[in-house]
Parts: sequence; C-alpha cells; structure tokens
Amino acid sequence: MTLKEKINAANEEALRRIVAANPVLVDVAPASEVVPGMRDKLILHSGPPVTWERMCGAQRGAAIGMCLFEGWAKDAASAERMLAQGEIAFEPNHHHATVGPMAGTITKNMWVWVVQNKAFGNRAQCRQVESFQQFGDYSKEALSGLQKWRDIWAPTLRAAVRKMDGVMLKPLIARALQMGDEMHNRVVASSSIFANAIAPILVDCGRSKEDVVATLYYIGNHPFLFLGLAMAAGKAAMDPARGIEASTVVTAMARNGTEFGIQVSGLDGEWFTAPSPRVKGLFLPGWKDADAGADMGDSAITETVGWGGAVIGGAPGILTFTGGTAEEALGFSREMRNISVGRSPDYLIPALNFEGAAVGIDIRKVMQTNTVPVIDTAIAHKEPGHSIIGGGIVRPPLECFKKALTRFGEKYKE
Repeated sequence: MTLKEKINAANEEALRRIVAANPVLVDVAPASEVVPGMRDKLILHSGPPVTWERMCGAQRGAAIGMCLFEGWAKDAASAERMLAQGEIAFEPNHHHATVGPMAGTITKNMWVWVVQNKAFGNRAQCRQVESFQQFGDYSKEALSGLQKWRDIWAPTLRAAVRKMDGVMLKPLIARALQMGDEMHNRVVASSSIFANAIAPILVDCGRSKEDVVATLYYIGNHPFLFLGLAMAAGKAAMDPARGIEASTVVTAMARNGTEFGIQVSGLDGEWFTAPSPRVKGLFLPGWKDADAGADMGDSAITETVGWGGAVIGGAPGILTFTGGTAEEALGFSREMRNISVGRSPDYLIPALNFEGAAVGIDIRKVMQTNTVPVIDTAIAHKEPGHSIIGGGIVRPPLECFKKALTRFGEKYKE
C-alpha cells in the first residue's frame, strides 16, 4: 500500500469515527470529580501550553479570577503575585479531555458539563459559558456568576440530568442546525430546545423551590447556554479520531490569546503553533479594534467537528454578532467543503440544499488550496479586567498547517 493509500484509508476511518459519534449529556459535576488529572492549585486553560510570562491579558485576568474564586488569594494583587511566582500550575484543557470557552479557565471547584460519546465510551467536559470572567473580568460581579453556577445552577441541573438518565445531544443539534444555529456563537435554538426539554424535570428534581426557580430563569434567559454543551459534544466526538496512523485529519484547533495551535490525528500529542491572529468583526459600544486582544478559546472545537464556520451559511442571524453578509457566510461554508474529508449524514444545512456539514479538516487540502478554516468567535480585551467587547470572524495562521504537514512528511516517509 502506498503512503497516499494509507492516508486515504486512515482519513476514511477518522471520518467514520467522527460521524458515528453519539454525544449524550450524562452529568454536571465539579471538575475535581470528573476531569482527568485535576488537582489543587491547577488552572486549566484554553489553547496550547502557555506560561504566565507569555499569557495574554484576558487569560491573565481570568486566572486571577480563578484564584479568587477558589480562595487561593484574598485580592487581585496577591493572586497576581502567586501566579507570577509559579505557585499555581497551568495546563491546557485539551490535555485533560476538556475544553473551555475564551480563556477557558477551569479549577477543581468549577462545575462542568460532562458529555459521553456513547459510540466509543469516552467522555469530555466543558465549563459554563458566560460573558465576564472567561473574558478576563475578575470583579465581584463577574465572580458572583461563577459562584451561583457552583452553588445553585449546576447542582440543580445535575439533579435533573441524572433523573433523566442523560440527554441525547445529537438529535438536538441536528434539529437546531435546521433552525438557524451553527453551534458556536449562534446557539439560540439549541439553548431553547435544551431548556424546554429539561425544565419539566427540574420542577420535580428534588432541589429546593428557590434553587429550581433560579435555575429555570438561568436556562431560560441564557442565549449562549448550549455552547458549553456543544463544545463538550465536539470534544467527545473528536477524541476517538486521535492517534490514527497516517491520518492527516485535524483533531483540535485551540487558541490561548498568544498562540493558535492545531493537533493532527496521525501526529497525536503534538501541537503545531503560530502567533494567534486578530479577529475581524463588530465591537460593542465603547470599544474599538485597538482595545482587542488576539484570538482566544477552545471553542474552535466546534469548527473542528464540522459546526461553526463550517455551517455558518445556514445561520445568517449570527451576522449581527460577527458582521458580514449572508452571501459571504454561504461562501465560508462552501470553502470548508474544499478542505475536508467528507460530509456529515446527520448535520444538514437547509440553505445549501440540505447538504451535510463539512467534516474532517485535512491538512493536505489546506495546503493544496491555500485555504484555512473559517471560525466565528468572540473578542476579548487585550488587558485584564474586562468582559466581552465584541465578536467576529477569524482564520488560523497557515503556518500551523504548514508545520504539521512538514512534520507529517518527516514521520511518514515512504
């Protein structure tokens, strides 16, 4: 068998595993209970590995916030000293079968969504999605949202999810995609479907009336509620495609605000990085491009699995967040088909005549076509202490794919 034949067979197997994924929400739990390798004085973060010295402003702010949330420090100044002196360890979420939005910070007492891929048995986790601490805001108001999630919302959701014996996510996602979601920054339909499904169970889940009412308000008024579930589902779907000999399929794209990194199935465990790019988009009132930090977050796992930018042509409502036109959005989804191994039989795009979403980004096709994936994303401030400032469209550096393909050639010589 030639190398080309080996690669094609490996990529077909990667595609098979990705489309066979059956993500099911099975729990909501403290990270200390479910995240592999979680320990005290450890902050998991988005993107490839990064040290405090190289960390961007927003991720630094989020890390300060986690020190305050955990009670490791009494104020921001002492938290910053601890972090600068190396008293707190940093490791990427992806090294722990976990993902996190924007700064992605997760510590032992942060509760996470737990999704099991029933087709392969593996699990993945993601923290809650909000618009403050994950962007670097460490104010009391920002931390209060984390505390309510820890003390009220997450434990109440856990009781309901367990009573339901899990929530199947694959049919929910397929339905939401046909209702105008793209599973990254447009999750209005999926959030509503999930809230409607779990609300009747919440009412009789054994928690106090006050906690149930508070949680019902939370899930009923959170337009980004489902993003955390989508990210965990995407991670759970992609992990079985890791480590396939000779596969050129991308298994992760992640950014820490300093570097953009990708991982490839046939080169499992290696990161291929380049400077994190700037996001082109729209800003909330009072903010401008000069305030923005570079691209950040693990949420590009949605594009990796075939959602987000791959299906943005079917989600024109997102353009109010990212900017651009409906025609451009359709063009983005068509582009993604040119760099992918195949199509999804389950996740269909009405605006593209119900064609399946592009699945399995191939580093060879990226380099052959000089086309990098399209990612829709939020924008964080370049300095610590701020909440979300905007949203837009970003593309990975081509250099990541070039490095990966070069390394692949070194490893798999005919």
